[in-house]
Amino acid sequence: MNKKALVLYILLFGTFLAHAQGPVRDRIKTLKVAFITEQVGLTSKEAQEFWPIYNDHEEIMEDIRRKERAELRNNIAHAQELSTNESEKLLDNLIALQFNKQKAEQEFLFKLRTVIPAKKVLLLVKAEEDFKRQMIQQFRKRRGRE
Repeated sequence: MNKKALVLYILLFGTFLAHAQGPVRDRIKTLKVAFITEQVGLTSKEAQEFWPIYNDHEEIMEDIRRKERAELRNNIAHAQELSTNESEKLLDNLIALQFNKQKAEQEFLFKLRTVIPAKKVLLLVKAEEDFKRQMIQQFRKRRGRE
């Protein structure tokens, strides 16, 4: 992607965070969709098959993250007070969640391979990392101003 487009995405992201009044999550998702589409270079045919798989995967991962946060929030804070049995059970639950997360990622990559070329799958992985990095930078900039 050229520098102009990257700057545009960053500015759009910052503008949305600073001025828009809808849910932040929806704005971020819209920016992420545009960013991924641009970075991966999806054709319209590829996009029709790609986005349902991607969206399903995002829902699965959010469900796993929600369960993970619930386990951590409810129990890890009191780890000192847990019995050996409770600690074993909590650790087993966390390991199972990690396993489910890894399995979901593998299934996602295998499914994507059937609808877009391997190179575009790799570009997706890079685009997601780049988007996260930009989000963190924008958050830090905004936080520094407040």
